[in-house]
Amino acid sequence: MDAHASSPSRRQDAFVPRSLLLSGEDVHRAVRRMAHEVVEHVRDTQSLVVLGLQTGGVAFAELLARSLYDITSQSVVQGTLDVSFYRDDVAQRPFITSAASQVPVDLNDRQVLLVDDVLFTGRTIRSALNALADFGRPRAVQLAVMVDRGHRELPIRPDYVGKNLPTALAEEIVATPEGVWIGTRSDS
Repeated sequence: MDAHASSPSRRQDAFVPRSLLLSGEDVHRAVRRMAHEVVEHVRDTQSLVVLGLQTGGVAFAELLARSLYDITSQSVVQGTLDVSFYRDDVAQRPFITSAASQVPVDLNDRQVLLVDDVLFTGRTIRSALNALADFGRPRAVQLAVMVDRGHRELPIRPDYVGKNLPTALAEEIVATPEGVWIGTRSDS
């Protein structure tokens, strides 16, 4: 795959990619590995609800749900969770109107797997935990991320990680099913 053909620079207006760290094939392989880990640890996938965090985690949640089906031959409940209104930096982030939460079942006594693209400070996951309360009281909540880039500000740790990629604070990571890039934000 040509790293520039699918480069996120067009999709992410201010992101300037420096290099491709994982190809689309690498990403899919990592998601399949995470799915095997989920099956090993969760066992009862019938009670599992896979929730992709809007917007970056949705595509990875879909890939993970598909991989879980391929492994178990059982569909898992899948949805999306928008944490915009639960953020502690709500004034700094724009709302995306098409990113509403879609949680298709009551979460009471369910196992929830939150899925996101990149784990950085942990603040988005804290917001997600607050948002979950609006949909019930899960039996357990686990976290799967495609990339853990470090620099945590809160005591949050993922249960399943596609790739640990330590970064400098000034660097940015963009993760999509087509690949994972490292770069910087431009001031344009």
